[in-house]
Amino acid sequence: MMNNALTLITAPASAALVPDDLQTVANAIAALGGSSGDPNWLATGIACDLPFDGITLKQATDAALTALDGKPIDAVAQPSADRRKKLLIADMESTIIENEMLDELAVACGIGDAIADITARAMAGELDFEGALRARVEMLKGLHADALEQALSSIRITPGAATLVATMRAHGAYCALVSGGFQYYTDWVRRRLGFDYDQSNRLEIADGKLTGDVLDPILGRDAKREALFRLSKEQGVTAAAALTVGDGANDLAMLEAAGLGVAYHAKPLVAEAARAKIDHGDLTALLYLQGYRQEEFRS
Repeated sequence: MMNNALTLITAPASAALVPDDLQTVANAIAALGGSSGDPNWLATGIACDLPFDGITLKQATDAALTALDGKPIDAVAQPSADRRKKLLIADMESTIIENEMLDELAVACGIGDAIADITARAMAGELDFEGALRARVEMLKGLHADALEQALSSIRITPGAATLVATMRAHGAYCALVSGGFQYYTDWVRRRLGFDYDQSNRLEIADGKLTGDVLDPILGRDAKREALFRLSKEQGVTAAAALTVGDGANDLAMLEAAGLGVAYHAKPLVAEAARAKIDHGDLTALLYLQGYRQEEFRS
């Protein structure tokens, strides 16, 4: 049995992964002095494991992406042992949901473009997260609290999110939503998708309106990493047994600290720094990375 697995994944709708792709990658591994085993299909046309040895994880990932030459296929190499994680910690906005909810609220105030620009710069790592959060919330001062509920109708659940949570929970994992967004929305998403726990920031409301302040403490980059360590301890596992996923600069610390940290359709800074990234697949890709077969998925 080989010690490592290289997982190739494409978008489920495209089913673009074919046996020739596996042979191309196997040849690339051999050219570097490595060896590979028989492909193990996790979902026909969508995901396949290629066992390998003799080269590093990074060499295998880079060789696969280079050999596939721009095809819409993700490649992630990792040790074969202990792939199935006992803890999931997920960012919410632009990860579990497709929206940035501050941006949705800003539209209600008629200042959507101004706030969206700050959001994009903060998530790209160009601005301090806490400072950018406080600045954006201050711009919402006076917004009626009813706008929070009205924005719920805009939430778009990311494809694969429900299956990811249901499948991991069915196999004994603890699933947490840890977000730099707001409790009003993490609570709704937690209940909607069946997460065990949520943690996020809290907006201050007085006389039925937003005051323009965020209640302390601010949940940002360091707090997300601390949540990983705290929840790992509470669940009786190490951080190595955790899977974290996010897209923005404030997710990097928890991605780096987990056994498997995945940059999901992430900002360039995050995708470059993370050890694993998914650019093409949906959130079921995180199940394939753990070695789950499509027939094991729950909905």
